Amino acid sequence: MDKQKKTYGKAMCEEIQSTLYITDEKEDNGLSVILINDIIDARKREGITQRQIESMSGVKQPIISRMERGTTDPKLSTVLKILSSLGKTLQIVPLQEVEK
Repeated sequence: MDKQKKTYGKAMCEEIQSTLYITDEKEDNGLSVILINDIIDARKREGITQRQIESMSGVKQPIISRMERGTTDPKLSTVLKILSSLGKTLQIVPLQEVEK
C-alpha cells in the first residue's frame, strides 16, 4: 500500500474512531487496523486470494472477507491461522516501532 493510501486510511480511521470509541478503544482499534492492513498487503503481495487463504488456513472465506473489511473483530487464533498460511507470525514490539 503506498504512503498516500496509508495516510488517507489512517485519517479516515481516526475520524471514525473519534466518534465511536473512548481513548483506550481508539488505541486498540488503531493497532487492529494496522494489523489487518498488513495482512491484506501480505496476501496481495503474494498474489493469494481469500479463497486460497481459506484452503491454506482452514478459515472460511466469508470470515476473511469480514475481517479485511473491518466488520468483525477476529479471534487471535483466526489471525494466527491466516498469518501462518502467509508464512508470517506476530511479534511483540514497542509501540514506538509500530507508529513509525
